[in-house]
Amino acid sequence: MAEWLETPPGRYLLAWEQAQLDRSVADIFGFHALQLGLPELDALRDNRMPHRWLAAGAPEAPMEPPRGAEVPSPASRQGYPRAQVVLQCDFDALPFDSQSLDLVVLPHALELARDPHLALREVERVLMPEGKAVILGFNPRSLWGIRQRLGRLWRQMGFRPREALFLPSEGEFLGYRRMRDWLRLLSFEVESGRFGCYAPPLRSERWLARFDWAERVGERWWPVFGAVYCVVAVKRVRGMRLVGLARQHRMAVKAAQAVVSHHRTKD
Repeated sequence: MAEWLETPPGRYLLAWEQAQLDRSVADIFGFHALQLGLPELDALRDNRMPHRWLAAGAPEAPMEPPRGAEVPSPASRQGYPRAQVVLQCDFDALPFDSQSLDLVVLPHALELARDPHLALREVERVLMPEGKAVILGFNPRSLWGIRQRLGRLWRQMGFRPREALFLPSEGEFLGYRRMRDWLRLLSFEVESGRFGCYAPPLRSERWLARFDWAERVGERWWPVFGAVYCVVAVKRVRGMRLVGLARQHRMAVKAAQAVVSHHRTKD
């Protein structure tokens, strides 16, 4: 994935995703935020929460920190956003207490997770009620997704050059509707969803630049066929009790209704 992101289509994808993340997380408030994977994106740079983490995946080399260890990321460590704490952990076993985070950003994390459904359940566990999840993923129904399926078919037929696949070979793409169904099963409410990257699957930066118009036209005329989608979902908890001023207002309304009912009965 990291090698593909250095290609012209990879940079084109990162530019669109960074713009969507900056817009999506800017007005999400709280204290604790987490980014799962893809350190090439600084998903939390426009968010103002004081405590921010980047989960970079489980350690593979013996010199890496142990699982769950917190390591401040120095400015000299390339590939990681600044002003964050880097975690080495599995996405389906996050080292956080239940209902302890206000925001979790998943840039292609579910596609690369060993068990995407379990990873999403783990996100639901660590999020506080009314906490938000921002999910980025490839759209298998786009031109890029069709090109990827054709590449896999060519490989199965024995045509195995490196250029057979257009997108990274790792992971499984999760469709937009499938993602919404998973979120609904976990009591999430989709707040917004948007598609982007409507240019054809081209490897040349020059040709991608010639299709700048496709972004505007595609968003208007075939919005669900973008190569990538961004979903913002809110964790809803049924049976929550109102607290603070909202609870006091509700109690005052009930008291007033009781007084009116008493007077009517008396009359």
